[in-house]
Amino acid sequence: MAYQIAFTPTAVNRLEAVSDWRVRQQIRDRIDGLAHDPEEQGKPMRGELAGFRSLRAAGQRYRIIYWVERHRVLVMILAVGLRKDGDRSDVYRLAQRLLRLRLI
Repeated sequence: MAYQIAFTPTAVNRLEAVSDWRVRQQIRDRIDGLAHDPEEQGKPMRGELAGFRSLRAAGQRYRIIYWVERHRVLVMILAVGLRKDGDRSDVYRLAQRLLRLRLI
């Protein structure tokens, strides 16, 4: 059974902001792959982002943060972005801010 994929507005904006069309397509391909066995992909997150999963994309530089709703057969993409440890624009920091501000 294929899962439906949905995006938060932030995820859509961040994906559209990727300027290199090849990188953007690689990210989209990884997202499309989540329609089948999304819980077998990525890795479970801990701490403040427990319950979410993180999937690497585009040469390991980008991350796709998502959660799976089994009862609705849905994968929700929370955020897409570069992994920049210690940087304010890091995708994990963005996801944490979205949760704290209850924007999802």
